[in-house]
Amino acid sequence: MDTKEKFDIITIGESLIEFSTNQKLSDAECLHKYYGGDSLVVAIAAKRLNSKVGFITCLGDDAFKNYLLSSWINEGLDTSHVRIVEENNGIYLVSRQSTTEKEFIYYRKRIAPAKLSIEDIDEDYIKSAKIIYASGITQSLSLQAREAVKKAFQIAKDNGIMTAYDPNYSSMITTKEDAREYFDEIIPLTDILFMSSKYDTKSIFDIDSRENIIKALTDTGVQTIVIKSSPERGYYLNNQQSTTFIPFYTENIIDTTSSGDAFNGAFLSAYANGYSAIESARIASIDAGLQAQGIGAVKSTPHYEEVYKIYKEL
Repeated sequence: MDTKEKFDIITIGESLIEFSTNQKLSDAECLHKYYGGDSLVVAIAAKRLNSKVGFITCLGDDAFKNYLLSSWINEGLDTSHVRIVEENNGIYLVSRQSTTEKEFIYYRKRIAPAKLSIEDIDEDYIKSAKIIYASGITQSLSLQAREAVKKAFQIAKDNGIMTAYDPNYSSMITTKEDAREYFDEIIPLTDILFMSSKYDTKSIFDIDSRENIIKALTDTGVQTIVIKSSPERGYYLNNQQSTTFIPFYTENIIDTTSSGDAFNGAFLSAYANGYSAIESARIASIDAGLQAQGIGAVKSTPHYEEVYKIYKEL
């Protein structure tokens, strides 16, 4: 890779093979193959909005290797820092029987992305980005993956590059105690923070008040905070000591799998390309809303023309 090439965003994380069905997993005779992974969805969401995006991961040398790598290349992601390792790729099964009924099964122990380490963090590559992104899920992969995230964020911080983080807490993946530990470690190095009021704020903070949570975060140096609130049907954006509410783009929801990751990717894409935080949140709300009208983590993620046509008409 030409180290002079510049990227809007570089994400660090895992990819998983997705097998999905609209039936109960116990009843399904056929599962549809695709792929997902939170940091990967962030990367693809940004790339489909015409940003320049790199993805750092370890890819398993198994039957899915060529499928995954060719898919990312076809999306236009920079894969120069994808390392092939002698492990299997992770898998998740998802059943979407209705908008409220969903089953998940994860197979992500001893998988390829857990091999991520500080050796995968190329200083020049990190310095070529406007924004570096990772999540608590990336940190949960392994101790060495956690160290890789911290190294990338430290390099970014030392070189005036923005960092963005989402705890993305899930009880199926990690414990509340570990999630708090990951959060406390990375938050001093974080500029942009995405959180869910349903999962993250309740699990990581012993604070009920949104205002007090925002104050606690801004006191640590976080510049921009987005709290996603399903009960209130929108996003609370705090930027420059001011909080703005951005409503969900649509109430017509089919599948919310990874819609939060699509929001993150769209927000960072817009922000990296000169839009204000409020404008970026409005664009991201459209992107996430469109994504949630389809099925699947990546398949339903929208493209530039659709998102920005709606944004310009609002």
